[in-house]
Amino acid sequence: MNLGRVSQWAVREFGMLAALLVAAGGVLGFLAIADEVREGELRAFDSAILLALRNPADHADPIGPQWLEIAMRDLTSLGSVSVLTLMVIAALGYLLLVGKRGAALLVLVSIGGGTALSSLLKLGFDRPRPDLVAHLVDIHTLSFPSGHAMLSAVTYLTLGALLARVEARRAVKIYILGVAVILTLLIGSSRLYLGVHWPSDVIGGWCAGAAWAMLCWLVAVVLQRRGTIAPNAEGDNGRDDRPAS
Repeated sequence: MNLGRVSQWAVREFGMLAALLVAAGGVLGFLAIADEVREGELRAFDSAILLALRNPADHADPIGPQWLEIAMRDLTSLGSVSVLTLMVIAALGYLLLVGKRGAALLVLVSIGGGTALSSLLKLGFDRPRPDLVAHLVDIHTLSFPSGHAMLSAVTYLTLGALLARVEARRAVKIYILGVAVILTLLIGSSRLYLGVHWPSDVIGGWCAGAAWAMLCWLVAVVLQRRGTIAPNAEGDNGRDDRPAS
């Protein structure tokens, strides 16, 4: 038995199982939060966190120094439609340049579908924005789930997972995925600090976005194994074609 081949198979299958668990956990988490939001059970939890981020004497004044507020404004822009669109265009350009046309199409469909889902969920729940503290950025759309939290998860996690899929070096894979996760968490947290979302909006957005991103990653793996899209840089198409030693 070739232990190297067994090890590679185990890593691939563990990765798929982990993605499936994240997707399932994200869906269940979103449904649980959505149910509580509909019943109004999270008001105390949401209010406590938003108030903890503000000066008790002035709810228009966020805690921390002025540079922190500026940094949060900058971070939140990384989840805006314009910035995310530029990120997607850049990723599509890269995938097309390296001949990954199938992966490029999958990225486009995945992120486009996630964007449409976010809009539909907002319309379905029709939750107003927080009125407990002053908003530090101008916003007029609906609140649940947080579009910034969900779309940053959809975009950065999808791009991170799919780009890591075409990268051969494990350290680079981990780095790409780590950056995607950190960006997603920072962007969602910035929405709380700026007072434009309830915490449950952000958590719900993270759950839905992570579930969507992992489902798209699983679709990419299945398509690669079937040969519908190009295999990754390690030649992973679901089998090891090297002769046994």
